[in-house]
Amino acid sequence: MQSLGNGYNAVIIGSTGGIGNAIAAAVESDPRCGRIWRLARSGGDDHLDLLDEASVEQAASQTAEQLGEIDLLIDATGTLHIDGQGPEKALSQIEPAAMAQAFAVNAIGPALLFKHFAPLLPRDRRAIFATLAARIGSIGDNRIGGWISYRASKAALNQIVRTASIEIGRRSPEAVCVSLHPGTVETPLSRPFVGSRDVFSPDESAAKLLSVLDGLTPEKTGWQFAYDGRRVPE
Repeated sequence: MQSLGNGYNAVIIGSTGGIGNAIAAAVESDPRCGRIWRLARSGGDDHLDLLDEASVEQAASQTAEQLGEIDLLIDATGTLHIDGQGPEKALSQIEPAAMAQAFAVNAIGPALLFKHFAPLLPRDRRAIFATLAARIGSIGDNRIGGWISYRASKAALNQIVRTASIEIGRRSPEAVCVSLHPGTVETPLSRPFVGSRDVFSPDESAAKLLSVLDGLTPEKTGWQFAYDGRRVPE
């Protein structure tokens, strides 16, 4: 991460998942990284449960004690399957409880991360706050329908990112706050839906995403970018 200062502090949330673990490993291998703090429901440096605000608040407090300010935060959480069920293929398959769960994990959880972790971003230097979204959350790019709860929750996430970026920019004008489309990655989440798409390994996706983040300027804050650096339509 050449755009961040030498000895930068990094936080990876969802660090035990396929993409999250690969991102954490790539950041940890960066000689410019000073300290990295991994957060996950289990297996990280500290516990964080997105569905429990007290847990998020405690994790932010513990992170501040360990690192102080955060130069790079990447949220690699998200869910596609709810209670073992895949995405809906038709309106008739909508289940209110499953939809609420999708919003809880894919939108409300990341919103709580912004609430409790954004204050840890430095005011006077470059910082990056990124969260994994999905191209399927794009309203303008939706041409085939289906996957209603997942699409809607990821679209909500993009609005949260946009709104958060405005507030964060007032406090930390050099900060970049974006959502990222990682492409189709060989993980348990996406494996059943790969089809004929090009598929990246977690390591390949992580390298591409970090490269995109490294090149983004504050003028591009608030939007979603794909693994190839192109902006995803709203």
